[in-house]
Parts: sequence; C-alpha cells; structure tokens
Amino acid sequence: MPWDFFLLLVVLGAVVPWRAAVRVRRLLEQPQLGTADRLALYASTIAFQWAAAAIVLWRCFARHLGAVDLALAIPHPRRVIFAATVLVAVFTANQMIALRRLAQLPEDRRGFLGDMARRIFPRNAVEALAFFALVATVALCEEFLYRGFVQGVFDSFPRGFPLLGAIVSAVFFSVAHVYQGKRGLVVTFLVGLLFAMVRFWTGSLAPGVIAHFAADLVAGLGGGRLLSSGTSAEGTGDNQGH
Repeated sequence: MPWDFFLLLVVLGAVVPWRAAVRVRRLLEQPQLGTADRLALYASTIAFQWAAAAIVLWRCFARHLGAVDLALAIPHPRRVIFAATVLVAVFTANQMIALRRLAQLPEDRRGFLGDMARRIFPRNAVEALAFFALVATVALCEEFLYRGFVQGVFDSFPRGFPLLGAIVSAVFFSVAHVYQGKRGLVVTFLVGLLFAMVRFWTGSLAPGVIAHFAADLVAGLGGGRLLSSGTSAEGTGDNQGH
C-alpha cells in the first residue's frame, strides 16, 4: 500500500474519530447554542470535510485511481436509480419514525440524540439554508471518503475476497461516529455496510449520496419541529395527568 494511502487511512481511522468525539463533548458541555454558534459549527464542518475530500482526491489521482475506481462514475444507471429510490424511501421513513418516537419521550429521557438535536438542528431560515449546505457536504464528502476512497483501496485485495472493501469501509464509517456510543457504532456499521454493498452492486456512489442527503435533511429540518411539538405535548399530558 502506498505510504500516502496508509497515512490517509490512519487519519480517517484515528484522527477524525478523535476530533469528532472532542467536538461533540464540547458541544454537550454548552447549555445552549445560538444562531452564530450553529452557523460557525456548520461552516467549520463544511470547510473540514471539503478539505479532507480534496486532499484524498488529489492523492488518488496522483496514484492513478480514476473515476471508476472511486465509484464516481455511473456505469449502471438503472441500478443507480432503483437503489437510490429504495434507499431514500427506507431511510427517510425511518428517520421520521425515529424522530416521532423520540418526540414522545420526556425531554430528560431523549439521551444523546435529543441533546444533539436540540443543539445543532436549525431554528430559523438562515440556519436552515446553511444546514442544507452542511448536509450536501456531508453526503458528498463522507460517501467519497468512506465508500469511494476506503472501499476503493481495499477492493483490489485480496483477490479471493472481493467484498473486503465493503466491510472495511463500514468499519471506518462506524468508527468515525464513535461519539454516538455503542448503539450508534452498531447502527452506523450496518448502514455503512448496506451503502457499501449498494456501491459494490451499482459501481457508483450516487445512491448512497442521495440517500445520505435525504435522510440527514429530513432529520435536521423536521427534527426541530417534531421535538418542539413533542415537548409541548408532553407538558399538556402532564397537566392532564394531574
């Protein structure tokens, strides 16, 4: 394996998860975030992810990995359309169901997801626009980094195990979300494995990018509204109960 690929894998497998965990811990230590704080968070994340993707793309082209190797092409359009449609339907529905269930819980029982949602989900039109750019960046860059680069690097060996790239990319993707806890690790591994298998079947990142974008956008734009209404409903229920 080339030295630069090895170094990039170390960064993605160790530095990125550590950085994410530190940022999340600092976020959770803050009692509240204002518009300026959220916009700064969105902007810094966008800048970091595009910088990381640009560096990886540069080294891939320098090592003669092309669009096909990185799944940046669309060799099977019908498969891509079918996979994207199914993934979007499944993941957006799952997000809405999960958010509705979370909204029904008392605020002090919503755990990590509730705490993060209360801090980072957009609250107004300006934040929503910036969040849209954030979600587009995350979908494009994370799919390229994990399903494009990591999976592409490991797809070539060993010859007797062609799905090694899918498994390794799912592990890297899961570790990058270690801040979500044990349950989050398992969920993101399974999601990453599914997206990696779709990439393997279609030869393209497009279905994963589209589904990733749709699921995160639904969570961000719909989550704040649902959680707010859930809190109100909870208060009403308590009054009726007494």
